[in-house]
Amino acid sequence: MKKLLIFTRYPVAGQVKTRLIPALGESGARNLHCAMVMQTLAQAANFDGKVEIHYAGGNQMLMKRWLGERYLYRAQAGCTLGERLTGALAAAFSEGAKKALVIGTDCPDLKIEHLIKAINLLDRNDLVIGPARDGGYYLVGLNKLHRELFDNISWGSNLVFRQTMDAAKRLLLKTAALETLSDIDRPGDLPCHLSLIPNDPE
Repeated sequence: MKKLLIFTRYPVAGQVKTRLIPALGESGARNLHCAMVMQTLAQAANFDGKVEIHYAGGNQMLMKRWLGERYLYRAQAGCTLGERLTGALAAAFSEGAKKALVIGTDCPDLKIEHLIKAINLLDRNDLVIGPARDGGYYLVGLNKLHRELFDNISWGSNLVFRQTMDAAKRLLLKTAALETLSDIDRPGDLPCHLSLIPNDPE
């Protein structure tokens, strides 16, 4: 069984894409967040496996009202991103997943082709990772949980990818990297993606 775990947040103006609020305002940042979630789900619709939404903020009723009944929804659990990733992946593997991918919703250039390639690379690799231009990563894929990959990582910094690769090396994991893509996190990331901001994304 293959699982795709999508990490996102319930869209409340002022609480999503907060680093973009100075450029877009609270409503604009929320609209962009919604548009990127919808774009990510459009790609995930062609994923050959189970798709789960791991959400922060809101609740399961609100998430279903927003995104529909087709997904399994789980509230993210943990104080740090590392703890939340570990918990989500631990649950996936305990439920019988043989391969699991985790993605966010901040990478508009992520396509179904990247997901297919990542799943296929897990046939002969322990770890697949999609590096982001800001020094983080937009995808991580495993066929077994390695908790140490998510320990002592400077989340939100430009060291995330490098520190994760260092951890993989210490664990002697065979690793494959996808192409480098851009996340939208800060105002400087916006110029190439302004067309994503709709008047009414829902």
